[in-house]
Parts: sequence; structure tokens; C-alpha cells
Amino acid sequence: MLTKNILIQEDESIKDALKKLDKTATKVLSVVDKKDKLLGTITDGDIRRYILKGKSLEGNIRDIYNKKPIFINQDAFSIEEAREMFIKNKIDLIPITDKAERVIDFITWDKAFSDGSQGLFNIGKVSVPAVIMAGGKGTRLEPFSNIFPKALIPIGEKPIIEIIIDKFRRSGINEYYLTLNYKGKMIESYFDSIEKDYAVHYVWDSEYSGTAASLKLMEGKICDNFILSNCDVIVEANFEEVLNLHKEQKALLTILSSIQHYKVPYGVIRFKEGGEVTETIEKPEYTFTINTGVYILNKESLRFIPKNSYFDMTDLIKTLIENNKKVITYPVNESEYIDIGHWEEYKKAIEKLKIIE
Repeated sequence: MLTKNILIQEDESIKDALKKLDKTATKVLSVVDKKDKLLGTITDGDIRRYILKGKSLEGNIRDIYNKKPIFINQDAFSIEEAREMFIKNKIDLIPITDKAERVIDFITWDKAFSDGSQGLFNIGKVSVPAVIMAGGKGTRLEPFSNIFPKALIPIGEKPIIEIIIDKFRRSGINEYYLTLNYKGKMIESYFDSIEKDYAVHYVWDSEYSGTAASLKLMEGKICDNFILSNCDVIVEANFEEVLNLHKEQKALLTILSSIQHYKVPYGVIRFKEGGEVTETIEKPEYTFTINTGVYILNKESLRFIPKNSYFDMTDLIKTLIENNKKVITYPVNESEYIDIGHWEEYKKAIEKLKIIE
């Protein structure tokens, strides 16, 4: 049945489109007029390219949506026809229209191939290794982390770190380096005891020397580019697309970021010197872009990490920028980022992962 969440009118803003994409499991919206007649489609990729050009989120979708959409009329619909259109056009969603070209329903790639016969075309395959930082104490998850390392705290039937690896496995990644310190032997024992079709290497950081310092130990182990991830976050992204952007831009570091919307639950007062009120804004909403804790790095970036010094990822980013080395970002939507690092987000993550799976 059609949900209005996948419909958007062409006079709405980029921010409006992002919010609607967050409310639906699809990566596509159907652009319609006031009578729901199909005008076009807009994807998360369209919005990402727009944002990377430095454009405002207050801009109108009219400037970027695809005005020649692929669709199926209800009288011509069949699952076989839909499958052929998905394979030929490599799209995520096809609107279904009536005779007046009004959108009355839609079908997604996942629904069309629910038997798994074609896999997921939109999950790009990459052949780079992934480094997962699993040496932290996880103080935000106390008291569990007093007994277990954060990486082994379970979500359902698997620990956090194995779920992260499962997500990376969908992108074809089969080599993993785990940086270890706090209760690292428990993590090592866990992976040595399970059946797996990927390689795991352990890199021991003898000191709590910051999130980037342990990467210095990776010199000589990495051939070119690699993915770096905290052990308490999941980002749903096409890593083939991220890696291609990283290479095209000749970046040393790419930050996967997430566009977040936050509504202040209070009225905000603006005033000038002397306390004279100039404006009151009732429960304003702000949109901002945050660092997810997942990155693509080139091996050259490792030489900017000092030896035997405390050094965080924020320090590495700052150092690269100061040395005129290119650092770029690849934004994903709010719903494509899951933080498991503290209890409130941990509870939300369990529900989010149920939906994603």
C-alpha cells in the first residue's frame, strides 16, 4: 500500500526530502504535484551530490530531481516486468501509477527480488581491508564494560563488533585488523573460537594513546587505502561509491558524516548588549553534519601520526588540513548511521538493526 512518506512535492526543500528519506526504508522519493501525478524522482545520491557542491539544505528539490522517471502503469504491472526494469536501470524503487499517472503504489528492488535471486546491486564491492578500533575502555557503557570489552557487548545473538564486520562483509571486505588494548585477549579469544570466512589480524597497542595513535602500528601492513571504523558505530553506505570519491578527489582522508536534525524543545531567545530581546524562536530545528567515526584513509596519512604520543583522529584531521592535504566528507542520511556507544543509543540501535535486517 502506498505510504505518503515516499511522496514529495517539487516546491519542498532539500531538508524536507532528507526528513522523508529518514522516515522510509527506501532511498528514493517520488516527486508529485498536488494531485499526486508523478513528476519525477529524487534519490539520496542526488541530494549527496548537491550537498557536496556546497549548496544549502534550504534549497528547492526542483533544481535536482530527475524529471524523466522510470515507472510502471498498474495495468502493465508484473513482477517479471519490474525485475527487468530494476536490472536494466539499476534503481532502488519504481513508482506504480494509474491511467492518470498518479502514484498509487511502489515496488522496491528488495521486494522484487525477495527470493534473493539477484542479490543487492546497490551494495558496491570493494577489496580494501578494514581496521576496527577495539581497544577503548567503553566507559559510556558501564557497568557492562567493566566486565566485557565494549566490542563484545551483545546486540541480539552477536557482539557489536561482529555485527559491524557482517555489515562490511556485504561490501566484499574479507580482511580485518583489530586494534586491541583493554580486555583485548577476550576479543582475540572470541574471534579465534568462531567459524568465519574472513581473515582477522590483531594489532596490540600497549598504551591508551588515542584513537589515531594505534594506526601508526599499521605502517607496512597496508598497501594503499583502507577503511577505519570505531567499534560502536554502523554506517549503511555504498563503500564502492565512497572509495571512488576518495580516489577521484585524491584525498588522504575521507570522513563519513551523517546529516542530523535536532529540534530544540524550548523557545530560543536572541538578545543584544544590555539584555534587549531582538527575537524569540519557538522550538527551532537545526540541521548539522556530524562525524560518524568511520573513515577511508590512504596509507600516506599514517606518516603524519607521531610516534609515542597521544594522538586522536581529530588531531590527525587537523594535522592533514594544516599540511594542505585533502580531507573530504561523504554524507549519509540520519537513518543510515547507528551509534551504539552509550546506553540510550544502544537501546535505539537494537530497534534500528531489527528494521535494517
